[in-house]
Amino acid sequence: MNRPTRLFDFPRYQLANGPLDVMMTMPNGGAPISYSTSQFVDEMDQVSLGLIAMGLQPGERVALISHNNRCEWNLMDHGTLQAGGIDVPIYPTMTPDDYVYILNHSETRFCFVSNADLFQKVSSIQDQVPSLEAVFTFEDVPGARSWREVTGLGAAAEAETKAELEKRRNQVVQEDMATIIYTSGTTGRPKGVMLSHMNIAQNALHSIPRLPERVPGTEYRVLSFLPVCHIFERMLHYLYMHEGAKIHFGESLETVKDDLGAAQPHMFTAVPRLLEKFHDAIVAKGREAGGVKSAIFNWAVGLALEWEPDGGNGGFYEWKLGIARKLVFDKVKAALGLTEIMAVACGSAALAPRLARFFNGAGIPVYEGYGLTETSPVVSVNSLNATDMLRIGTVGKLIADTEINIAEDGEILVKGPQVMMGYYKDEEKTAEVLKNNWFHTGDIGVIEDGFLRITDRKKEMFKTSGGKYVAPQLLENAIKASRFVEQVMVIGESRKHPAALVVPDMVFLAEWCKRHDRPCPSASEVPADEEILARIQQDLDGLMQPFATWERVKKIRVLPEPFTIDGGELTPTLKLKRKPILARYGDVIESIYT
Repeated sequence: MNRPTRLFDFPRYQLANGPLDVMMTMPNGGAPISYSTSQFVDEMDQVSLGLIAMGLQPGERVALISHNNRCEWNLMDHGTLQAGGIDVPIYPTMTPDDYVYILNHSETRFCFVSNADLFQKVSSIQDQVPSLEAVFTFEDVPGARSWREVTGLGAAAEAETKAELEKRRNQVVQEDMATIIYTSGTTGRPKGVMLSHMNIAQNALHSIPRLPERVPGTEYRVLSFLPVCHIFERMLHYLYMHEGAKIHFGESLETVKDDLGAAQPHMFTAVPRLLEKFHDAIVAKGREAGGVKSAIFNWAVGLALEWEPDGGNGGFYEWKLGIARKLVFDKVKAALGLTEIMAVACGSAALAPRLARFFNGAGIPVYEGYGLTETSPVVSVNSLNATDMLRIGTVGKLIADTEINIAEDGEILVKGPQVMMGYYKDEEKTAEVLKNNWFHTGDIGVIEDGFLRITDRKKEMFKTSGGKYVAPQLLENAIKASRFVEQVMVIGESRKHPAALVVPDMVFLAEWCKRHDRPCPSASEVPADEEILARIQQDLDGLMQPFATWERVKKIRVLPEPFTIDGGELTPTLKLKRKPILARYGDVIESIYT
């Protein structure tokens, strides 16, 4: 079979070129559910036939909402698309109000959810969505219609329905819209990003050369736990199918360590916050050992933090690093279930250079990349496949058929087959970002020797009262190098200097208090603890030294609770929602400047 051009071609490509006994598997609360390639293709056909029998017409929308990644989501995705439908993935953490908006805006006809909580959430607003005919569940939920109704209709389909499916499948072309992905949005209502089969399929195929090389004929295992409703994880599912990878679905973000141990993956995806947590846990455990063991551990960590790609530190360094890996990091990898890890694909936010060095030095290759929902998503990515393909502090080199132009104001403009069709029902916003086939990303960056470096978000830069521009993300990334800091938001629009709202890392703080033989305050007590505040400020003062005087964060306020998705301060992809944070902590901010 030729290389896939439409998304539902990927499972059939695997079936024709290397069918697997286990294509994907999910824990399912201790009773694993698995599909072979053949079973998956058969069941996705049943989904398509069932949807046609239910009256789904080409171009109509089907919403998918799941609290975790699972086989059924993928079956519904492929089944909907080859029936000529368009699917609308939605974050489970969005509010009922967002659901009303998205389901109405997309005119969704059928909705499939994973569990009882989501069924209740959607059912509670169903009467506000005239187009929504039915809600189905993947798990058995009393009083709910099961998704098995759809596959049951498909299994009983008559010849006429099967002929209709064949007709529809043949009529779908790569330029057709496949999905509408509503961006989580740091401001305002979500925008519906229209992506075609070509957008995503080409992005998957063009990303393959950046993957680590595999030994032919060996099993290839990946772990999937980042939300599949996000285009990053979803695109990789198609890529995994093309590459013949066995996909293990994780139980949840909270069970990642156990899931890694069970899957023993060669590859998985991560966001910087997860790698920060891994790093902090590794360092805390290594320093608990005490004595000679801690001394050896600290030596190994120090070496890892000096790591450079392509043996850039010379042979003597590589020899020492080899010893450090044998004495320390191989044990760390075994404890994490990463003895066979070949790559961790990291995206969604900037990765601190110290973390990139630490994990690569430890023998856990981290490939940081860049992209947006509107670019399907990958624009560039680092890799260790060849020399001069990875540079710390950058998001790598462009993938094939991708062009970048840096505008006069520093904005990154992207052109390529991955650039979206536009925003659904919003010609005005589409025209704002798509000009002469160039997508205006809203990100600021530079190209250095072919590597793309992101410096900030155009809309998040602010000007102090002294007229100086400040890039808050650069400062935030620097501040997060402090182990005292869990989360941070830099402020200072029209103020005399930048300042920061800081959420402390309570796990590290407890360790620090223990070492200093003093009681650890509760999170609500930290903002009033003068000793701890002074210690955090000391860290930040040191981290601000590389910046110009007018850029430096001069004052901080420590907050008593973290920014959360449910609290409205974070998007589902864990980006800061600056306006709600500014509104909520207005009095705290005023106290900084008075």
